[in-house]
Amino acid sequence: MDILTAVEELVEEAERQIRQHVWLVTDADRAVAAKAATDLRDVVGAPQYQQALAGVDRLKHLREALAAVAIALAHVHGRLAWFLGAAATALSPVLHWRAMPADAGSTFGTEPPTSEQYTDAEEAVRRLQSSLAGIATA
Repeated sequence: MDILTAVEELVEEAERQIRQHVWLVTDADRAVAAKAATDLRDVVGAPQYQQALAGVDRLKHLREALAAVAIALAHVHGRLAWFLGAAATALSPVLHWRAMPADAGSTFGTEPPTSEQYTDAEEAVRRLQSSLAGIATA
């Protein structure tokens, strides 16, 4: 499953839980979601901006997005924590990507992503950002 599909499934589940009042969003959830949404928006820009960047910069931004999710996760419990943990797992393939050419020696199992993989992961971050912004106002 690609990153975007995994994030879409998480977002749909979160929206359903909120809509069905299974997940009662707290003020603390809203605050953390708002901060995380802002952080994600700041690291992954518009598609035309991201696609113009060098691979190393695109990967750096994706790793920063994953770090923003992990930091948000450290500040919550309950359903938002479960959602953010699953989101971090969905984004985790970026940890196995490399943008630098492999010289002699081990690359620790990393591989260069395709342009489509970059685009998919960036769109997943945008979708996650949108969902967190929605949670912040729920």
